[in-house]
Formats: sequence, structure tokens, C-alpha cells
Amino acid sequence: MAQARVLPPAWGVAVVSLGTLAVPFDSAVNVAFPAIIKAFALPIPAIQWVVIAYTLTYAALMLVFGRLGDMLGHRRVFLMGSGCSAIAFLGCAAAPSYPFLLAARVAQGVGAALALSCGPALATGLYPDSQRARILGVYTMVFGAGSAAGSVLAGVLVAWFGWPAVFWFRAPLSLAAFVLAWGLPAVAPTGPRENFDAAGAALLVVATAALLLGLNGLRAGNGWMFLALSVAAGFGFAWRERRAAFPIIDLRYFRDGNFALLNAGNVAVSLTGFSVPLLAPFFLVRVAGLTAPQEGLMLAVASLGTALAAPVAGRLAGNVPPRRLIVTGAAATAVGQALMSTTGASPDLLVFGVWMFVQGAGLGLFQVAYFEIAAATLPREQRGVAGSLVMMTRTLGIVAGATVLMLGFQTLRARAAAAGVGDDAAFLAGFQQVYRLAALLPVVVLVAIGLSRASRGVGPRSGPV
Repeated sequence: MAQARVLPPAWGVAVVSLGTLAVPFDSAVNVAFPAIIKAFALPIPAIQWVVIAYTLTYAALMLVFGRLGDMLGHRRVFLMGSGCSAIAFLGCAAAPSYPFLLAARVAQGVGAALALSCGPALATGLYPDSQRARILGVYTMVFGAGSAAGSVLAGVLVAWFGWPAVFWFRAPLSLAAFVLAWGLPAVAPTGPRENFDAAGAALLVVATAALLLGLNGLRAGNGWMFLALSVAAGFGFAWRERRAAFPIIDLRYFRDGNFALLNAGNVAVSLTGFSVPLLAPFFLVRVAGLTAPQEGLMLAVASLGTALAAPVAGRLAGNVPPRRLIVTGAAATAVGQALMSTTGASPDLLVFGVWMFVQGAGLGLFQVAYFEIAAATLPREQRGVAGSLVMMTRTLGIVAGATVLMLGFQTLRARAAAAGVGDDAAFLAGFQQVYRLAALLPVVVLVAIGLSRASRGVGPRSGPV
């Protein structure tokens, strides 16, 4: 199979990045929400299912597909993801009805889960382990750049071509990745043949999906039933994995409190980072008075910080212990978040943009270092699971942020309004206070890391942390 290694490693990373880029470009869909509501004559609350159908699907399936990639080969799963995504994008763009659009979004979530679950393992597998952190930095940079570009492109696409454009413009990217990925190495899994833990996979999917539905339902007060189901399925998953001959993920690694802490820390830092795409748009339009194109450019600043910091972190990781990068990233995220909360009714947008950039750069440093630690902790033959774990915890943080941050903002805004201040002042008070509270999460992570005794190593296979 001479054609299996047609592409040199650098081009191989470019192909994986191309297939990955379609996922962070989903930030463009948020800009199309008003047009979608108008096209299908929807009530405003119904638009949330465009997000839920997609996010819930890929978050619930990520770890399962990562395990399949370790068993079947990462290229094979990545190819399935790229092909499925291309078809799903076209289905979304051509949707004749809202239910059809939601079904296509579920298919898009399946494609994203397939591609993301094995993308990091496929890219890092092209290079020796000594280069792993650098490649993970590039991979994280792609996410930041895609999120930034999606917000900027969306306004133009929707204005010129309508809401379907935010879907169909990504189909050629996924199709090109599907075609080019055949030139990547088809590395066969090593070791004994393993059976897939279908029961464990089902319990994990139920636990994750119920958790996301429960978090989404908290604002309406009806999420507790799903959260209870998530806890029950989670306990069932843990029980099953301890007894399975070939588990989806070996839970023994989480007995190391430091490794468990870093996974929880990624959820917390990702939750904080989501404050910018969730609440900053309202602030920039209502308080700063920006137009939609100006708003898109401002929102891109935080993602630009992530995109620029990620490759720097990848290069530093060879000489700087990942734990230091974790601490630096969490600190920068907290500082940027806290300083954004000091912005008043007459904001200096240049200063506000600097703090957004600092927060985004902190996320880039943290995520690359966490990526490296997860990949070093789990065995090499479980690289798909390691990459999926990173992406899943990030997604859980984002979904939790969508609920917790918005609920906190609404509560604090209502409290300020009840105190007798005007509507504009109440809005600003809610924004400032929830940003301060969100800044505490990375601080908690820093304190927890400082109190831990993990100055060296977080897991059985990790190097110095």
C-alpha cells in the first residue's frame, strides 16, 4: 500500500487541520439565528435546539468514537467523520423544514464527533512523541482561528447568500479533507484484538446526553430529572468500566487526584472562556453601540488570542513543564476575565479588546498543556481516547457555561433592577458581576493545583508536570 504514505507529515497535519476547521467554523451559525427564525417562522426560544441537537450529539459520542479509532484505526474514523460532515452540511443548507434542519444538525454532530475524536491522535501520530506538544499547539491554533474566522465570515455570508451559506460553505472543506485523508498513513492498531464495550458506550452516551439536557433545562427549572438520569447512568458506566475486559476508558487513571483535577480544571476554564461568545455580543451592541460587522471583529479577538498562544505553548512545552503552562494559562484567563468586568458604561474598546485577547491567550496555553498531559498520561494505544477526553471536557465546560453564565447574568441583572436602577445600569451590573464570578473559576483551579502535591507527574505515564 505505497499510497498510504503519499503525504509528508506536515501536509498530513494540514489535512487533519482542514477536516477539523469545519467544526470551529460553527461559530458562524450563531450569526444566522435571526435569519433561521424568520425563514421557518419560529418562536425565539426554539432556536436553542439548533445548538442542542448538534452539541449534545458530538459531546455524547466523542469518547466512544475515540475508543473506536484506537481499535479500528484513526484514519478510518477520521474519513468517516469528514464524509459524514460534508453530507450533513449540505443537508442543513437544503433543509426544507425546521425538523429536517435539526435532523441534519444531529448528523453534523455525528460527523464532528468522528473527526474530532481521532483528529489529534492522527496528527500527532505523524511525528515522534518529542514533537507531540508542538503538533497539539497547531491543532489548538486551528480551533482558535476557525472560531475567529467564523464570526467574521458569517455576517458577509448571511447578507449575501442567506442563512444556508453558514452550512454549505463548509461542505467543500470536509469533502477536501475526505479526499486528501486517503493519503495519510493507515496505521493498523497494535496489540491483541479487543472487543468493543457496547454496554459501557451506551451508558456513557446516556450519562453525557442527560447531563447536557439537564444543564440546559436548569434555567426553565425542569432539568433535574435529566440530571438524576445522568448520575444514575454515570454510576452504571463506572461500575461497568471496572469490570469490562476492554473498557471505553480505564478509570484507574482518575484515581490519581491530580489527573482528575486537570480534567475538572479544563471544564472550569472552558466555562469561563465561553463568557465572551455568550455575553460579550450583548455588551458590545447594547453598551458599546457596535454594528454587527464591528461586533464580529471584536468577538474574534479572544479567539485570535487562543490561536496565537497555542503554537507558542506547543513549542514551550518541550522546555517548560506542562504544569507551569497550566498555571500560566489559568492565571491569564482569570486576569483577562476579571479586567473585562471592570469595563463601564463608556467602554474603551481598545482596552476591552486587550483583555479579551489576554483571556483567549490564557485558554490557548491551558488547553495545549492539558492536551499534552492527557496524551502523556494515557498509553499510546489509547491516543484516540486521550484526544476525545480533552475535547469532551472542553465541550462540557462550554455547555455548562451557556446555562450557568446566562442564569447568573439574568439573576444579577434582575437583582440590580429590583434595587431601583435603570434598565441599562441593571444590564451593566449583571454583566460586570457575572464576569467577576466567572473569573473565580480559574482562580479555584490555580488554588487546587497549588494545594496538590503533583509537582512531578500526574499519571502513570506522564513526565514532569
